[in-house]
Amino acid sequence: MNAHRFTFAGSELVFLHTGALYWPDRGLLCVSDLHLGRSERYARRAGALLPPYETRDTLTHLEAAIDAVTPRVVVCLGDSFDDDAAQRGLDEDTGLWISRLMSGRRWVWIEGNHDPGPVDLGGTHLADLPEPPLTFRHIARPGATGEVSGHYHPKARLAGRSRPCLVYDSDRIILPAFGTYTGGGRTGDAALADLMRPDAIAILTGPKPMSIPMPR
Repeated sequence: MNAHRFTFAGSELVFLHTGALYWPDRGLLCVSDLHLGRSERYARRAGALLPPYETRDTLTHLEAAIDAVTPRVVVCLGDSFDDDAAQRGLDEDTGLWISRLMSGRRWVWIEGNHDPGPVDLGGTHLADLPEPPLTFRHIARPGATGEVSGHYHPKARLAGRSRPCLVYDSDRIILPAFGTYTGGGRTGDAALADLMRPDAIAILTGPKPMSIPMPR
């Protein structure tokens, strides 16, 4: 398994090369910002046509991450769907696929700014999930500690190539977007950089996750 192990808030965590975070002691797998249905929303709202395969691609990667660690709990950290209509418009095969991934484990949908409403797919829907010493939510809160969040889609550039990354310091972890077509924001952008301590670390996704000082 290609992964990077690190300690946060006294907990041993594993960042998988796909962009998922695993907490072995709790059997908990966490992903953020799946944005399922993004190509459909673009077509519906703006008439922009993107290849309509991102939901399938994202679920394929999610299934691979689940198979790699067989978690007891899966936490989706918000913006799991690109909007409420994207969730309601899932075709039957996609809905069954998600149901199969959920089967036999606890599944928590954290609400995001794109998908604030209830999810009619089973599982539990929460604003945030306290699992001491960690708390899972969509958007980081200034002053929080032991926090795991998403929303910012962090990316860092190394050797001329931009890669999604996890960033963390002694207070918080911010996960990369897991979904296809999600884009990203530079770790040096003020909205993200101002949340992180000067000694923050970035762990880049890729065939072999790499840890570097967070670029600013």
